[in-house]
Amino acid sequence: MSTKKIAILATNGFEESELKLPKEAIEKQGWQADVISIKSGTIKAWDVDKWGKDYKVDKTLNEVSAKEYNALVLPGGVLNPDNLRTNDDAIIFIRDFFEQHKPVAAICHGPQSLINAKVVKGRTVTSYPSIKIDLENAGAKWVDKEVVVDEAFITSRTPDDLPAFNAKIIEEVKEGKHQLQHA
Repeated sequence: MSTKKIAILATNGFEESELKLPKEAIEKQGWQADVISIKSGTIKAWDVDKWGKDYKVDKTLNEVSAKEYNALVLPGGVLNPDNLRTNDDAIIFIRDFFEQHKPVAAICHGPQSLINAKVVKGRTVTSYPSIKIDLENAGAKWVDKEVVVDEAFITSRTPDDLPAFNAKIIEEVKEGKHQLQHA
């Protein structure tokens, strides 16, 4: 089994289960899952309706490149993607995965960062319902399904969809690069 490296990009306010459970699923495959963030140290999770645990940041954006990773995971939460979408380094990092034809997975509010990265136009996606119109205004085709895969671009709606979301992450990483994945 070849070793894969998956980047999980998050900052304070990510939905805890949407980082924790994909990370566990990735590591269960024997792969490396790095938590990447804007700053070093720790980032604080949001746990449904209250602050959750602190999670260790493995590397900061200025220490990594998309070339080092096989795939990217973007957890949701309300604060997390809103902070990432206004960070130029985060947007460049996200866009590089699409340009390199690598799998990208975003759940819940996670696709908000993808709007700013300008990678959703013409793509079929799902998300938390409150950002449906934002995605459609950015040119995406929004559907209400537990998981949607559009050429190595994986999206899901809520933490309830995590089993299907995690299974598709594993499947797409095993398939590798997708030439039709694009920015």
